[in-house]
Amino acid sequence: MGMRRLQYVGVDIIEIDRIGKLIQHWGETFLQRVYTPSELKLYTNTSSLAVRFAAKEAVLKALEACDKGISWQEIEVLAEFNGKPLVNLSGKAKQQASELAIRELNISLSHSKDYAVAFVVGETT
Repeated sequence: MGMRRLQYVGVDIIEIDRIGKLIQHWGETFLQRVYTPSELKLYTNTSSLAVRFAAKEAVLKALEACDKGISWQEIEVLAEFNGKPLVNLSGKAKQQASELAIRELNISLSHSKDYAVAFVVGETT
């Protein structure tokens, strides 16, 4: 019998307008609390920011870490050259992934006019 391979899954959906309202109300305070400098440099429209917010929530769920005190900025969602979404973890988020033996986070992002959704699968070794 080989080692059992585990998968950790997380999904989140958010109304894009909700993120727009948070940006309107809190401005830079909200943006700098939730997003990394690289995310803010690369993604400026509300739908791109909303889908990344959903991605961060989905990653927290996949890491089973909704109550572990992980900062939003410890989960960064960028894209590879081909456009495929890429998750970078740091700090407590990276530590939590390590504790669960997650070697890779596969993520899919999508948005419509009104909603943004993210689906994450964490694969162990």
